[in-house]
Amino acid sequence: MSSLYAETSPSDDLRFDFGGGSVEPGYIGVSAAEGYSQNTGYGFNTPENMRNVAASGLGEASDAVQFLAFGTKSTNTFNVDLPNGLYEVKVTLGNTARASVAAEGVYQIINMTGNSAKDKFQIPITDGQLNILVTEGKVGTAFTLSALKIRKLSDVPVTNRTIYIGGDSTVCNYYPLDSSAQAGWGQIFKDFVNGQTFQVRNMASGGQIARGFRNDGQLEAILKYIKPGDYFILQLGINDTNPKNTTTEAEFKEIMRDMVQQVKAKGATVVLSTPQGRATDFNAEGIHTSVNRWYRHSTVALAQEENVPLVDLNVLSSAYFTSIGREATIALYMPGDSLHPNRAGATELARIVAAELQRQGLDGFSVSE
Repeated sequence: MSSLYAETSPSDDLRFDFGGGSVEPGYIGVSAAEGYSQNTGYGFNTPENMRNVAASGLGEASDAVQFLAFGTKSTNTFNVDLPNGLYEVKVTLGNTARASVAAEGVYQIINMTGNSAKDKFQIPITDGQLNILVTEGKVGTAFTLSALKIRKLSDVPVTNRTIYIGGDSTVCNYYPLDSSAQAGWGQIFKDFVNGQTFQVRNMASGGQIARGFRNDGQLEAILKYIKPGDYFILQLGINDTNPKNTTTEAEFKEIMRDMVQQVKAKGATVVLSTPQGRATDFNAEGIHTSVNRWYRHSTVALAQEENVPLVDLNVLSSAYFTSIGREATIALYMPGDSLHPNRAGATELARIVAAELQRQGLDGFSVSE
């Protein structure tokens, strides 16, 4: 076992600075040509598929490596020997329009956007090694990595209680996470969750449909780690109703049912959520209503049939929008966009979802009345 990470120092970070430039103090410099070695305990599995590239950030983000071979199952990984346990991994990308992070053969972070984007995830290590790479968010984009920080959280290789979230562009993360003008409610949800009880893993992605979420790797990642005591909140339907996606309402419902049943079989709690309507869904009397949008009726029926909690965000958000009026509602959405919430709008939606789960008696939520 590598001496890089001592089991007696669980609070210490391992820091890697990737690329061909200068190495920041406190970091281990790793060039694209550096293959994995048992002597060092780290390196690229197939360095011939890596390349040093420039990056526009500062410090450790001033250079990067590019993954020339990629995919969640790719062997073109950066490997780090680690004692078994639970770890937090902080990722800084290089210059890229949109990229995802995979480790241990599944997605860990979905669609990080913009140069020097930062995010983090928890991962249990059970085989003595972390295997991580940057992969598709958008085909044709350079998939780059500037830095990693790895911290051991526990000797027990099991994630903390987790709320996994699935959804589309009204739910997903936007970067920088703490300051983006546009936001999905899943990005803000952690602010209404007791952080001593849960971590939040937002696996939503823009443009997503039920079939894609199930078949293209996001559900796979959740099923790998989800366990009794965890939650999975699933909100889809907006893009499924787009004719280009050729998903009938009956097909949508059965794909959603399949996902519900697969997660229930893991012993976790599934929560179904209906999407909010458009900012402009006001009638002549000033009432906001969108109950016929986004295959809502099938989601409501499915929750009853599968006996899982339902957050009818469609109706709950409409009640809130009616209470504040048309102009205040429009101000919660991106300029000229009646579908996608801005940061303030996403915050209100996250608050509504968390408050409804708290009202239904689910534990771990901290919403002030």
